[in-house]
Amino acid sequence: PPPGGERTLPVSIIVGAQTLHAVGIGYAMRYKGEKDSAVLVFFGDGATSEGDFYEALNFASLWEAPVVFLCQNNQYAISVPRSRQTRSRTLAQKALAHDVPCIQVDGNDALGMYSAAAEALERARSGGGPTLIEAVTYRLMMHTTADDPRKYRSKEEEEEWRKKDPIPRFRTYLAEKGIWNGEKEEALRGEIKKILDEEVRAFEAQKDFKPDAPFDHVFGTPHPWIEAQRAEFLAELEKERSENA
Repeated sequence: PPPGGERTLPVSIIVGAQTLHAVGIGYAMRYKGEKDSAVLVFFGDGATSEGDFYEALNFASLWEAPVVFLCQNNQYAISVPRSRQTRSRTLAQKALAHDVPCIQVDGNDALGMYSAAAEALERARSGGGPTLIEAVTYRLMMHTTADDPRKYRSKEEEEEWRKKDPIPRFRTYLAEKGIWNGEKEEALRGEIKKILDEEVRAFEAQKDFKPDAPFDHVFGTPHPWIEAQRAEFLAELEKERSENA
């Protein structure tokens, strides 16, 4: 289990598939009688165009699974703009067909997001079922290092959204309230750097690290296809080690 008791799953590469995983976990929590528990699942605007998303909403609604669906609407599914994905006026309203409460929030407003998430989680934990939150935001950087945003959006558009960056926006708010300043920020940055450096050192110092461990958890029992992939991976790893020795 992860340290500190957190139950955090790794990133799902298949777009939208994590919504199904979340509902399955939420249903299991409800079935096992885990009170005061809920699942928070993150996905992008592109995922709302996938069938998995609708199946997840339908199942969560039907079985009142304690799940909060948080859609990070950053305006682009890689290079496909929001306007080319759907005719829905909002992404939040896609939950209405499943009788799931929904809300559209300024995703760059830290306090607004906190309030919406807290309310949705309280509903889920108290047996009120799922909620869909659409966080309207923007992806300031490229989708991946192989992506070139300038091919599908303008510099002017990026600059306009950069003015709404939630970090300096929240920093300004806290400073105006007199509860934040440069000295506190410098101290926080130093504390975060220390934590990150310690975690990296601890990870690199592991002696019992098993590089093929991910293959152990694909299926409940060994499968010949997975074992073949494991063997190929270990062979490539050994080849790389030999070449770099």
